[in-house]
Amino acid sequence: MALILRYAVRSDLGLVRSNNEDSVYAGPRLLAIADGMGGHAAGEVASKIVITALEGLDEDRHVGDLMGALRDAVLDANRRIAEAVRKSKELEGMGTTLTALRFSGTQVGLVHVGDSRGYVMRGEQLSQITHDDTYVQHLVDSGKLTPDEAKDHPRKSVILRALLGSEVEPDVSIREARAGDRYLLCTDGLSDVVTAETIRETLRIPDVQECADRLVELALRGGGPDNVTVIVADVVNARAGETNDDLPVFDGAFVDPAAADIPGADSAAERAARMSRLPATPPPDTPDEPAKRRRPWRTALVIAGILTLLIAGLGIGYRVTQAYYFVGRDGTEVAIFRGVNTQFGPLKFFTVYKNTDLRVKDLQPAVRSQVQDGITARDERDAEQIVARLHDELLPICPPVIPTPSVTPTPTATRSSTHPPSRPRTTARATGKSTAKATPTKTGTSVGTLPSPTGTPTLSPQPDVNCRSAG
Repeated sequence: MALILRYAVRSDLGLVRSNNEDSVYAGPRLLAIADGMGGHAAGEVASKIVITALEGLDEDRHVGDLMGALRDAVLDANRRIAEAVRKSKELEGMGTTLTALRFSGTQVGLVHVGDSRGYVMRGEQLSQITHDDTYVQHLVDSGKLTPDEAKDHPRKSVILRALLGSEVEPDVSIREARAGDRYLLCTDGLSDVVTAETIRETLRIPDVQECADRLVELALRGGGPDNVTVIVADVVNARAGETNDDLPVFDGAFVDPAAADIPGADSAAERAARMSRLPATPPPDTPDEPAKRRRPWRTALVIAGILTLLIAGLGIGYRVTQAYYFVGRDGTEVAIFRGVNTQFGPLKFFTVYKNTDLRVKDLQPAVRSQVQDGITARDERDAEQIVARLHDELLPICPPVIPTPSVTPTPTATRSSTHPPSRPRTTARATGKSTAKATPTKTGTSVGTLPSPTGTPTLSPQPDVNCRSAG
């Protein structure tokens, strides 16, 4: 009996983003999801380029070399990204993850790059069928972290591979397709927020669209810090004479009104995207959206570019870093840097973008330490705002130093060198308890160091510690 797919998709901006950089495609033979990243309007372009490049796999009913076809399609997509960047410098630093399934009778081909995920639910068992290309997963694989420790690791979103236009080799594999299998493809907007156990329970919902909607709702309930996109697909037995000729479904950046079009593209996916963005009626006036917050995990692109630079000897790594900013120390001054705060030996992946009038030593000690470590900014504007806030963290100006008047000592008789100078004494009983309060002489003692009447020490101005010098 022939096997066919029943599928549903859902994509959402999340509760923080102002645009959707995820792109998703689901058709009778192809399921593909891509999570774009890198610069204004560039992430959605990268993800759409990749999905568009794979679109043809859904139209070809008979693929002889399934793994070869998937690999070739991904390499072609990667070349298209490189070409788009070459033609438009505004797209520099863009890239995307990709996880895709190509259904072919009793086989399912899987291709994967990045940290989007693929799962299969067979019976009651949920299995992850992709391997995260992340720094934290590398630590787990090498035994340096446990899976539980990896869940809350501060660098869990740093990815080691992505489609950047530079050389990359995707993971490709073949799986057996069985009736009753349920596949889930998702971006990290779901897997970073919703636990595997909750995902497994939710995948029990029979209807694929209801299941997809519920998964996205769970991600939003968890804070929705990122775009979240899912595909839920069931492998089912076809009835006699039944074929799966359902129309493909596009979502994410393809239908986001704020998303940029692929330069020069005219695929079915891009045409559908343009049609979906035509409003039936003029949209009502809406207040300005909040400034776009960049993904905390976008620094992942940098690592992917860095590895490419080190391994392949290409200059792409440095180019990728130029979409990032941080505030740090340049000698004695605070500066805005362009790039990522990373250095391998003598190789730096950042440059000074703008100097400021702030001196590091003039900052409060705690803030000074943060600047020395580097304060990550979402973008150039955020970096400027960080510098503005640092002006509120300056030490107070040290008070002027008042010279102490010189005192001419009174001449005294010359002591014999064989007799030590007299010292103040205190008479005490044999028990060691004092019988009278001793009155120390003031000879040779500075009045400024005497204890205050309350016993609280008087703090002296200390430049660069509790005050700053003027000018």
